[in-house]
Amino acid sequence: MPDIPVGSQIFDLAFHPTHSTVYTGLLNGKVKAFRYDEQGQHEESFVLRPSKRSCRCLDTSEDGSHLWATGKAKAIFTIDTATGTVIETRKNAHDSPVNRIKRLMPQMLGTGDDDGVIKLWDPRKSNPIRGYTHHYDFISDFLWLDDKKQLITTSGDGTLSVIDVRGKKPEPVAQSEDQEDELLSIVAIRSGSKVVVGTQTGILSVFNRSRGWGDCVDRVPGHPQSIDALCTLPSSYPSSHSTILTGSSDGLLRAVQLFPTKLLGVVADHGSFPIERIAVDLGGEGRWVGSAGHDDTLKMTDLRAVFEDEEGEEAVDESENAQASDIDPQEPDGTVVETQAPPEGTAAVIEASDSDEDAQDSHSPREKKRKSKSSKNALAVRSKKARNQIDADPSFFQGL
Repeated sequence: MPDIPVGSQIFDLAFHPTHSTVYTGLLNGKVKAFRYDEQGQHEESFVLRPSKRSCRCLDTSEDGSHLWATGKAKAIFTIDTATGTVIETRKNAHDSPVNRIKRLMPQMLGTGDDDGVIKLWDPRKSNPIRGYTHHYDFISDFLWLDDKKQLITTSGDGTLSVIDVRGKKPEPVAQSEDQEDELLSIVAIRSGSKVVVGTQTGILSVFNRSRGWGDCVDRVPGHPQSIDALCTLPSSYPSSHSTILTGSSDGLLRAVQLFPTKLLGVVADHGSFPIERIAVDLGGEGRWVGSAGHDDTLKMTDLRAVFEDEEGEEAVDESENAQASDIDPQEPDGTVVETQAPPEGTAAVIEASDSDEDAQDSHSPREKKRKSKSSKNALAVRSKKARNQIDADPSFFQGL
């Protein structure tokens, strides 16, 4: 899809949960919506300017009928996405500019500001439900754990905190030790059992929920600059359980596999502009990933084009297995019957080797890719061996 020009620096982006529509919050205070199709064509849906101050963050309601926008104006604006108009304004929602907003449940929002204050809101009421002041620097990102009804927050003060929204006390149930680095972004992997945090120094810190939130259990270096945005892959991709998308200040949107750690490739390039926000459409299960930096354009990248090798090789592997199951062992051509055994033995050796090397991740999709490639090589060796058997001169063995 061609880049979508918006005319101003993009602070945040949000996708409609069910329709092919993307919303952008801009430096000049405007909110712009764009519709797009499968062919990559786009058109402007609506433009409005709730405030003259920058719109830093956006999020949609569960059904996509409402869009919440907030930022430097310290107010929360509720926008009707069907008409593109502001239907409600909560003035002075925070004492400082709001940096993040997230829908937690159908009737609950979470907001965090530049001073580290977090507030929970009921969209039906004008006053906040509860406030938290345990952070002393800006709130950088939110992660919602629906199974425990917990809000995980990252902050520029170097700590991560866990808020149980069902509790009555204005304090977190857990807070990490000082990580001695600004925590800028957060995402969950492995069905929520692990949490990955992006930092200012370019290190991915991994927290294990079963071991508590006191400190990270692993650190993954490799990014040359800060990791400002993180996002998961749609669950339809086999590698989604351990692969994330990372947006860095060096302008590159990368696909990174964890456990084992491997850089899969660059998804998008913003040049010299840092990437501040990334998101996948259709509630994180769509085809397009949007990325926004300090330039005036929204990049939309087709994930299917980026990961087509992974899907293609799995399809080839399935088709080869289906063809192999249709072969009749009673065929008169003896060479066909004899050559079925070597690929199976070769595949067994390769599978055992992969199991030893990737013992920590027995379900790694990269293992499937290696087996698919190895089976192709096994077929090539098999055909060469058959030719040698047919062309061999029997007289060569008489003198031995």
